[in-house]
Amino acid sequence: MDAKERMVELVKILDKANDDYYNKDNPTMEDYEYDRLMVELEKLEALHPEFKDPNSPTSRVGGEALKKFESVTHEVPMMSLADAFSYDELREFDSRVRKVTPDACYVCELKIDGLSVSLRYENGILVRAATRGNGVKGENITSNVRTIKSVPLKLSKPLTLEVRGEIFMPKKSLIKLNEERELNEEELFANCRNAAAGSIRQLDPKVAAKRNLDVFLYYATTGFGADNQNDALKEMANIGFKVNPNYQLCRNIDEVIEYISKMGEMRDSLPYDIDGIVLKVNSFKEQDELGVTSKYPKWAIAYKFPPTEVHTKLNDIIFQVGRTGNITPVACFKPVEVQGSVISRATLHNEDFIIERNIHINDTIVIRKAGDVIPEVVKAVEEERGADAKPFVMISRCPSCNEPIVRKPGEADYYCVNPNCEEKRINALIHFASKPAYDIDTLGEKMVRLLYQKGLVRSIPEIFTLYTKKDEMLNLDRMGQKSVDKLLNAIEESKKQDLSRLIFGLGIRHCGAKVSRILAQTYLSLDALLDADFEAMRQIQDIGEVIASEVVAWFKDEDNRRLVSTLKELGLKTSEDKVEVKESFFTGKKVVLTGSLTKYERSEAKRIIEALGGKCIDSVSKNTNVVIAGESAGSKLEKARTLGIRVMSEDEFLQIIEEANMEE
Repeated sequence: MDAKERMVELVKILDKANDDYYNKDNPTMEDYEYDRLMVELEKLEALHPEFKDPNSPTSRVGGEALKKFESVTHEVPMMSLADAFSYDELREFDSRVRKVTPDACYVCELKIDGLSVSLRYENGILVRAATRGNGVKGENITSNVRTIKSVPLKLSKPLTLEVRGEIFMPKKSLIKLNEERELNEEELFANCRNAAAGSIRQLDPKVAAKRNLDVFLYYATTGFGADNQNDALKEMANIGFKVNPNYQLCRNIDEVIEYISKMGEMRDSLPYDIDGIVLKVNSFKEQDELGVTSKYPKWAIAYKFPPTEVHTKLNDIIFQVGRTGNITPVACFKPVEVQGSVISRATLHNEDFIIERNIHINDTIVIRKAGDVIPEVVKAVEEERGADAKPFVMISRCPSCNEPIVRKPGEADYYCVNPNCEEKRINALIHFASKPAYDIDTLGEKMVRLLYQKGLVRSIPEIFTLYTKKDEMLNLDRMGQKSVDKLLNAIEESKKQDLSRLIFGLGIRHCGAKVSRILAQTYLSLDALLDADFEAMRQIQDIGEVIASEVVAWFKDEDNRRLVSTLKELGLKTSEDKVEVKESFFTGKKVVLTGSLTKYERSEAKRIIEALGGKCIDSVSKNTNVVIAGESAGSKLEKARTLGIRVMSEDEFLQIIEEANMEE
């Protein structure tokens, strides 16, 4: 057998082994044998590159890094699904369906918590993979998707079609990845979805290849001769696509609810995260009869699981010092798994929060994830309180500097007012460099603490003079030339950040990201803020007396004035141009953001809404005009539905932005 024939044979053998292992969950080859054959193929391809199959299994290790992702227009728009949060809402959906198609059956599928993807095949060969984006346009992520071993690069039939599904990170892959990131002192991923999204958007496919991503496919633009979803899923699996095996055909809504209940009980034992169940009318003919709206298909809906609550033991309550000196009690409890991640701590907010819930140390407490993301303590289980329970007692001195702490009248928090408190100063630096503030890449919490402890950075200006201490940095653990250069370059690049980020980063009390944007656009420079008048500032909408008092006092303080002068000398951007507010759908409307958006960070979405004439508020009330609901939207979305407030999907939000930009 010559080299070319052997290479063809090896590709065939390894493709089958991949399919058996990743798609059929039925390994037919030992890892040792697989690795041996892969090495043999790699050597032959190196010797005979002219014979290399472009879809060879060796190509999954990743190609050259990209400069950016190209935009892709979907031939068929990738629509979102309407959400249901209760069985009553599912029954209402069923009633609407049966008015049009009285005999409808449903296929129920797990709603995988990952990143939507579209795969385009021509003559059986994968030619393009794209994110959903805004449903009309997405990003070309072909290079990264080719590294996912469960994605077939070549089908068993020479079909031309588009399939859609969900890229996800298995739970065990997240654990391994976070262990590696912790060793490298990198920020940990909060959950499998964030890790999958972050991995698939890496510009270097070699990074994505190491992340052990996976995929489930659930839709195809052709039915392969099938006339319903149930048969189409079977045929997709037959020709090489990985289909989640936990789908079920249900004859009526009662069977659907029974299926949801069963899968809800299995949820935590699955090797991947799910956040709900998708039900689709099975018959394609009936789907066509039901049709679609501008946002959603009328023949499908996603049921979202309620937050999972678990019980655990509260071992202790400790106290943390924030950047403004606020003292926050933190619950330390027996580690417990909640929706795919193991947690052992959660904020208790303040003294009043603990007293109102009558929480004792050694109590059994109820934990859940707010919005499926942030751990929170719901309550203490008082009926299980034992003799070893200890009532909560608020501390009287700062846990860092041991100076007395104070609680101002009308406020819930206690504060350390010692300006030299080390923990306060460290957290102020951490806040300044953080993503919502000045966003200095690679200067995370661990790095800030290390630089502070080594005496290299003790104040904000010293961040920008670190280049003079390069030799000292190279002597630090895990700090090589590449790491140091990357950090210094990120610091230099950050000097271009908007004025609003600088104001927010300074850590002025009551001056959050929104207030910082208002101040930046009102005063347009730090020089103007140095001379700001209290009476004039308190008249600004959304500022008021309390905020104005804190801001004016901060800029009148001599130490802070010297800080501003130093930052100007160091070359930071301390002024900006006036942004003209555009007329748009949002003009004059009060808007609430809830859940996670895939396209924008929350702070960026708020900035855009305000630039389009809207006003972002935090809570839903009868005065709210619009609620924009992203992934894992929770109680705010439910309240909006109850009050009859318009709920907008992320796709609609992106469409409004696009329309506003087109009018420029």
